[in-house]
Amino acid sequence: MLNKTKDELLKNPHFCVVPWTHTYLSPQSERRLCCASREKSSFVNQYIDREKADSKEYNPVSLKQHWNSEYMKNIRKKMLSGEKLSECEVCDEQILSLSTYRHWFTKELFSNRLSSIIEMTNPDGFTELEAISFDYRFNNACNFKCRTCGDQFSSSWEIENQMAGDYKTYCEPWFEPANKEKIKHFQNTVVENEFAEAVRAKTIRELYWVGGEPLVWKQHWQYMEEIIDLNYANEVYARYNTNLSQIERNGKNLFTDLLPHFKAYMISASIDGAGEIGEFIRTGLNWKKWLKNFEEGLRASVGRADNSMLFDVTLSLPSLFCLDELLDEALRLNVRTEVKVMYGFDPFVVLHPLAVPQKVLHPLLDRLIKKYEKKITDKQMPLLNTLKDLKNRKTFDLQFSENYSAEFKRGKEYLQKISARRPEFTTSFEKIYSQDPAVLDWWSQI
Repeated sequence: MLNKTKDELLKNPHFCVVPWTHTYLSPQSERRLCCASREKSSFVNQYIDREKADSKEYNPVSLKQHWNSEYMKNIRKKMLSGEKLSECEVCDEQILSLSTYRHWFTKELFSNRLSSIIEMTNPDGFTELEAISFDYRFNNACNFKCRTCGDQFSSSWEIENQMAGDYKTYCEPWFEPANKEKIKHFQNTVVENEFAEAVRAKTIRELYWVGGEPLVWKQHWQYMEEIIDLNYANEVYARYNTNLSQIERNGKNLFTDLLPHFKAYMISASIDGAGEIGEFIRTGLNWKKWLKNFEEGLRASVGRADNSMLFDVTLSLPSLFCLDELLDEALRLNVRTEVKVMYGFDPFVVLHPLAVPQKVLHPLLDRLIKKYEKKITDKQMPLLNTLKDLKNRKTFDLQFSENYSAEFKRGKEYLQKISARRPEFTTSFEKIYSQDPAVLDWWSQI
């Protein structure tokens, strides 16, 4: 038992309930505290790692091995002592979003777990509590090839890279045939079994379905139906991040057959932009179909919490040029709009808004802010606040002054290669950025 009070935990700015409640597994079966944490990888260099993996060897561990491992116990001890953790930098610095996972889990979802954390945790960090919140990426299956994503989180990306021959001279360790088979075996046996056991033990209280694309996974439909059949769906919070391209499978509809049984749910309908530009960013998106599916979900959510259906906007640089149409739809539908900035921890990520120097970016942001201040409601305030916050952040040329130009050139060449693979699009980065001559000039000169 800990010598702590609930007030002491809540006043600790670095405390988060995640190490006592939540478990995350990547499509390559690497474990993290949560999807935003920045652990150093031991197998593959994932999208949010600080640096490349120490080892290329695939040595996965089960949830039982992980949950009270020396690593996890040490994390809990450090948090309880008020230490600032490098793993939690994304929340500490609000790098991706002004609304953080720490606040969501600790202040909203599992605020009722504080007494149990105190009573069932030893001073050495060992806890008798079990994981009750699961974010398991069973595989990378996804029917989209978003330019802000990649093969680790999209099977469609993986297939395209394979067809283009990108794996012939350089192969990610997770893609090597022997490792692919090991990952598949581990996911199909250990991962599936431990998830199924948690479902059947009725210990789950929150599920985060995110991919890949979770609505194309058989596991999503199978386990959601099983929770309903076991008669405890009314105790479970179902949370989604989905491209909303598929809302039915085998005659079952997400909105009418599954979600009405659950305690509460939140559909974060993932979108990068509206119309032609949105479809260019997210290869696979049909903007009109996306809106149709969202409206179906909105009608089904009447009587539910106000945030049951929301726009989950990922801001990239191209997104800034189609925000008007996206915002107009959010206003028309009167829906909450959450906003995060795309991942970007090095200047290679040239789709990030901060890839643009301040002298070019700030006038663009100022025009958007001035326009949106006149029309948004409280439900769209995160969009306005995120645009304002971008002005307070160092752009990549200031963050990475030594290698900015070289990495930008490399990142741009990579995007041009991707565009050459997808000739079906009539738009282009040059066409998009021509809406702002200063942005186009910047893009063209580097």
